[in-house]
Amino acid sequence: MSYSLNSCMRYFEFAPTKPPTPQQARLRSLQQRAEIAKQAVAAERKAQQIASAQQRIQKLNAVKSTV
Repeated sequence: MSYSLNSCMRYFEFAPTKPPTPQQARLRSLQQRAEIAKQAVAAERKAQQIASAQQRIQKLNAVKSTV
């Protein structure tokens, strides 16, 4: 039996990586927090849009039931 190295593997897939410097770690952390904040803002906007739409539906149902 002969074994051969997978020719599709790239060096970075099995090479050890160095730990980030404190500056790099801080930058990565800030970027991650910024992305999480963007997602939170988007979720809040959607929630407010849904709440607004639900209020409009309730008002329309109230008007419809009185007619």
